[in-house]
Amino acid sequence: MDEQKITEEQIAAYAQYLRAEERAAGTIEKYLRDLTTFTRWLNGENVTKERVAEWKKVLQENGYAAVTINSMLASLNGFFRLTGREGCRVKYLKVQRRLFREPARELLREDYDRLVSAAWTTGQTRLALLIETICATGIRVSEVRYITLEAARQGRAEIQLKEKIRTVLIPNMLARELLKYARKKKIATGELFITENGKGMSRCQIWAEMKRLCKHAGVDSHKVFPHNLSHMFATTFYRLIEIFPI
Repeated sequence: MDEQKITEEQIAAYAQYLRAEERAAGTIEKYLRDLTTFTRWLNGENVTKERVAEWKKVLQENGYAAVTINSMLASLNGFFRLTGREGCRVKYLKVQRRLFREPARELLREDYDRLVSAAWTTGQTRLALLIETICATGIRVSEVRYITLEAARQGRAEIQLKEKIRTVLIPNMLARELLKYARKKKIATGELFITENGKGMSRCQIWAEMKRLCKHAGVDSHKVFPHNLSHMFATTFYRLIEIFPI
């Protein structure tokens, strides 16, 4: 087989490498998804620097944001390094850093209230609690798996990524709601935000459910993504510090 073609075995080896590097589950999922998308686009052709550059151009023409394109290229670059294809790497797009978030994309408190209310009224208990948990704790989507039955009982979750560990406090009212949800779903231990098959919710699934909820809540879908919910927690926290200095 032509060594310049991307094989399933190489993709599997890349996944194993990322796990050995203790990358977050969400990060691994994204890197492999980007690599798979590129491989399908190649349609069996050899991977070359020219083809990677062409793919980058196609993404631009299809309206992908520069930051998104660069993140997809980062997924490929890691694979190229692992498989000895350094010559296939292309330059990232230049992105001018923004000092402040665009006001039009800022998730306001009233937006949050409408989202949570819509989730509850449409019977999406899991999604309602997920949104409340992200906003109340500031956790990332990749850290949702640390919100367990045990954590709800203790009122705190121990987040461990790579060699770093931090403690996230779970407000009492939220903890009670999480425990009530666990009893209703008969969750005896472990993760609370799981699918019907007992598996943890993926980043894509969380994103998709939030986007669908926007229609019911009457909230601009461009404002609603997991990181914006975490940002809302940080904004609220620092506003409180301004009012009540530590």
